[in-house]
Amino acid sequence: MNTVKISVIVPIFRIEKYLPKCIDSLLNQSFNDFELILVDDGSPDNCPKICDDFAKTDSRIKVIHKKNGGLVSARKEGLKNASGTYVTFVDGDDWVDKFYLDILFNLAVANDADLVVTGHFREFDGKIETIKPKMVGVYDENELKSLILPNAIYNGEFCEHGISTYVWNKLFKRELLSTVLFDVPNEIVMGEDAAITFSYLTISKSLVISSTPLYYYRQRHDSIVKSVENPKTEYYRLGLLMNYLQSKLQNSLDENNIKEQITYYLYSQILVRSGGLIYDEEGKLIFNPFLNVESKSKVIIYSSGSFGQHILSTNIKNNFFKVIEWIDIDYHELNIGENFVKPISSISNSDYDYLIIATINPTYYNDIKKELSLVGVDQKKIVKINTDINEISKLLLQLGFDTNFIFQKN
Repeated sequence: MNTVKISVIVPIFRIEKYLPKCIDSLLNQSFNDFELILVDDGSPDNCPKICDDFAKTDSRIKVIHKKNGGLVSARKEGLKNASGTYVTFVDGDDWVDKFYLDILFNLAVANDADLVVTGHFREFDGKIETIKPKMVGVYDENELKSLILPNAIYNGEFCEHGISTYVWNKLFKRELLSTVLFDVPNEIVMGEDAAITFSYLTISKSLVISSTPLYYYRQRHDSIVKSVENPKTEYYRLGLLMNYLQSKLQNSLDENNIKEQITYYLYSQILVRSGGLIYDEEGKLIFNPFLNVESKSKVIIYSSGSFGQHILSTNIKNNFFKVIEWIDIDYHELNIGENFVKPISSISNSDYDYLIIATINPTYYNDIKKELSLVGVDQKKIVKINTDINEISKLLLQLGFDTNFIFQKN
């Protein structure tokens, strides 16, 4: 097997509209010593042909056609065929900066790093936002164990990761990655990136975090699921991820730290997927995370992202809130039921009791809160989310999660 510096693995499934731009951005890199592994995960659209056509034009491309098995299995297949000293992953509906591989490689070599983390751009409906990591710097093995890992999943603010879960803004050493990725169960279909990233951190001895944004992450309207397909199914899937993370972290962290980090992570994921309000099988409300907000309260929902959409969808079913407006400073034309996203100026004459900022990221929450204050929003009306770990732990048990985060209810 001919060795190259970097293997770029692109899992592909039903993204024919976006795939050419992704591949073009990789073939036009300033760094040339790489191979591009396109893994067609049984895509039923035109993606297989697009891959084969590109492969005819550039000898750096390897195409793998396989039966559909999910994201984890596609990444594994790509890694099996990789020969690079380093590996990076790119999602087929995203694209990268011209100097993406060049900067990743130089960061790794200059710092002898097992893992490189960078910033990224978030593109949504033609608008681009820059996301930069907070913990910029170089970390050795002792600092990884004492500073990074204890804050990797939950950094002390609900619920913000110390290290982003994504695998696509990172560079891994292939030999180390092989000891992690092939151990991740294919059945993990929620939080696949987290299973890889946080497991990899436990075996890393050096880390470099750069604030330079190099990767363009495309958030698509059609990729945001607006309603929970089945709560039990999703709880089961989340339980698989959390139990796996617990098993991988247990040799690196003390039990209390692991429990705290995973408890908050699981809770945050349940909130986003459920739309905040959690109901039992009979439709009875068992948990309201929005402090002080009562039934029939007149509320404004801020955010057209995943959490905001789920809040609207859940409320259509259960009619807990009286939604006055749905707003977003990053305005997009979306509607759920009779609710349409409007610019923040629309709340100037609204009569409402509370405003819910639909994000679980404290940095976004604080930034949005400041912006809303500039247009006259009463700060006392902005809702806080319940983050009492004792109440959260009771909720998880009530939902059916055991002490190892496995979902027990059939």
